Amino acid sequence: QVQLVESGGGLVQPGGSLRLSCAASGSIFSNHAMGWFRQAPGKQRELVAAITSGGSTNYGDSVKGRFTISRDNVKNTVDLQMNSLKPEDTAVYYCTMTSVGTGTYVYWGQGTQVTVSS
Repeated sequence: QVQLVESGGGLVQPGGSLRLSCAASGSIFSNHAMGWFRQAPGKQRELVAAITSGGSTNYGDSVKGRFTISRDNVKNTVDLQMNSLKPEDTAVYYCTMTSVGTGTYVYWGQGTQVTVSS
């Protein structure tokens, strides 16, 4: 069974940085695309960043130039480096993994809270 565990969330001031990490187990990690989603209270869940099994990346428009997704296929981890944080980045951030068969995000971590406030 697949398990995803996020870490690294917390409270940070506007303009600051955080690095989130997701540890995956229970599958052949390198075969899966990975992603980070976020959801703020009262808002729809949105894609933050994604990285394919081949290493191609995509970012949501609101985080382009500020966030970077990366993966380590030896450690079975995917990270999200977040710089120049804004209050509107405040949300619960979720690590996700695709199904190899469908390519859709079917595995989810429990989330980690990121709060950007002075």
